[in-house]
Amino acid sequence: MADHSKAGARNAPKITLYNNKMSPCAQKVRIVLAEKGIAYEAQDVDLPGKENLEPWYLKLNPAGVVPTLVDGDHVLRESSLICEYLDEAYSGAMSLRPDAPHLRAEMRLWMKHVDNSLHPSCGALQWPLAMRPRLLEVDRDEALALIDQVVEAPRRERQKRLFDQGLDAPDVRNAVGVYCQTIDRMDRALQDRDWLISDHLSLADIVVAPYFQTLLQYCWTDLYAATHPRVADWIERLQGRDSWKTAINADFDAETRAQLRGIGANAWPTIQTHMANRGGS
Repeated sequence: MADHSKAGARNAPKITLYNNKMSPCAQKVRIVLAEKGIAYEAQDVDLPGKENLEPWYLKLNPAGVVPTLVDGDHVLRESSLICEYLDEAYSGAMSLRPDAPHLRAEMRLWMKHVDNSLHPSCGALQWPLAMRPRLLEVDRDEALALIDQVVEAPRRERQKRLFDQGLDAPDVRNAVGVYCQTIDRMDRALQDRDWLISDHLSLADIVVAPYFQTLLQYCWTDLYAATHPRVADWIERLQGRDSWKTAINADFDAETRAQLRGIGANAWPTIQTHMANRGGS
């Protein structure tokens, strides 16, 4: 169990984050913790090995997803809610929520878009690359039995399609479309400001950011780099922050980065095909 702390943060952290380094939902919580200088302990949950479906974890998180945050006697689930909780409960540090009610509403629109559209799309892209290989190593019936333990029916059925079809599944084609639409929307939002809802970093930026780490780690930046320079600048600003270096970069060593680049290069031709075909989907 790793102790993540910053200078000036509380001693003897009482917060435990049940975490997975590759999970965008866990990454956004880690960014908030880093931005606010909150000390915590991280306990990694093996998602490819389905540790998230073991009874001890389901007791903490009945949906069997990461992250889960335990703050003293409080157990928090759902990453967007955890981010708002941390910003409100630890208000001594900088606030990541705007004061103006209309901006808070805009912030929550981005959070809703992430939860409803961008997160499942990222899952469709990552699952065939990060989870499927481990399941392909075991007997098909055993693999399907593991997937059948997934608590939520839509997620369970999607994993079955991705297990059978990999990157050729319709979920992946639709996911590429959602990413392209999101990038267009972001580019419009960034026309006259540095961040998504104002000139200041907010939870709107933080909840979206990890879904671009997926593109960065697989070297799929052609989705936006040449065509959407404002989005490219936004990502560069995020990467320059200490919170990104602490919460994201520190978890990926050189060997892991090289491995992910190789996986992404092998998958890129299929992603390009989905990009070309999305207009007719």
